[in-house]
Amino acid sequence: MNNEKKAFGLWSALFLGIGSMVGAGIFIVIGQAGAIAGNLVVVSFLIAGIIALLCGYSLSKLAITYPSRGGIIEYLVQSYGEGFFSGALGVLFYIAQLVSLAAVAKSFGTYAATYMHGGVTPFHTNMFALLILAIFVTINLIGASLVAKSESLIVIIKLSALSIFTAAALFYIKPGYLAISDAPSFVHILFSLGLTFFAFQGFSVITNSVEDMQDPKKTMLKSMTLAIILVGLLYITVTIAVFGNLSLAEIIKSQDYALAEAAKPAFGSLGFKLIAATALLATASAINATLYAVTQLSYTLAKDGDLPEIYERNIFHNTEGLLISALLIVPMILFFNLGEIASIAAVIVLLIQGFTHTGHLFKIKETEASLTLVLLAIAGTFTAAGFAIYYTSQKVEHFGLYIVATFIFAFILEVLLRLFNNRTIKKQIEDELHKLEEEL
Repeated sequence: MNNEKKAFGLWSALFLGIGSMVGAGIFIVIGQAGAIAGNLVVVSFLIAGIIALLCGYSLSKLAITYPSRGGIIEYLVQSYGEGFFSGALGVLFYIAQLVSLAAVAKSFGTYAATYMHGGVTPFHTNMFALLILAIFVTINLIGASLVAKSESLIVIIKLSALSIFTAAALFYIKPGYLAISDAPSFVHILFSLGLTFFAFQGFSVITNSVEDMQDPKKTMLKSMTLAIILVGLLYITVTIAVFGNLSLAEIIKSQDYALAEAAKPAFGSLGFKLIAATALLATASAINATLYAVTQLSYTLAKDGDLPEIYERNIFHNTEGLLISALLIVPMILFFNLGEIASIAAVIVLLIQGFTHTGHLFKIKETEASLTLVLLAIAGTFTAAGFAIYYTSQKVEHFGLYIVATFIFAFILEVLLRLFNNRTIKKQIEDELHKLEEEL
């Protein structure tokens, strides 16, 4: 009856998904993953896109069955019950968004530092990362809605810049750079999967719009699938353009800002500056959107176990969540480099996806999803996470401990919240079975 009043049709949901995915991820990931897999990172993006499609299918079925703005946290609670495990995973989801936010802020700092005479130094990178975080914390404290209203324009600008760069760069490709004879071994594709999947991770945002979606049974899966396919094609084309214009040695050297470096052959130093400016815009936009989600939704769910009744951009009533979130992000910016933060964020995001789809198995009769596709989503996420942990542990000392420590921290926090705050993360949507029982 109210379908005409719903905000999200197919195109608006598609635009939301594309805008959420094509953000900071591609600017962070392409150089980091390329340093691992060389020009075979194109295949890594293809496989990561397939895993994202499988995850998107599973999440779409869950979203249609449990239409809540709580998104992944709602599906975890529905699957595992209102218990300790789902609560700890809810806290972990909040932490994962903090780590992702730190990675995006660090990426902003890196691209901003390229404009400095001294080049990209840890001091300049951290200074700009902390500055942009402080700016958006202030904006969110004030409750300004200007940046939120400009999201569509920002999406158009960054997609246009990437498309123009790619189209021009393809004419300057040196085929020798794309030869697989000098590429790393195939296993490096698997090692890079965690990072390339991270570039897709915004697709789950589409499920958060389900309450405002026209005919979600038709629109949800279609918009999810189209968004991931279109973004995957963009990423693969951009990757070919980058690796066709830069040698592997140049990509490794400039891995934190490889996308901007790859614009030089076609556009010269002006191209570098324009792509760097686009990266700044994209990362700033991602920080703003993620900071709001973390403080307004994820923090509230983790702390109080329930969603706020009113969804407003102005979060004066949630300054506690905003300030605590910002304070937790600061040490990540200061003590980890971009590659380390991105790798930690990628692994945690994959593990949360894996637990979500594993939980889906308990509800598969209600969702009527394909068992085969859900099992493939589980296998894809956990396999990618396993290879990422193994590889990064060889490069980053104590990396495995960082992941384990993050899980332990989430579980301890869940225990403390239950003991001192007497809270449980609750279901927002009652099971259809319970509804039928009540009606009878």
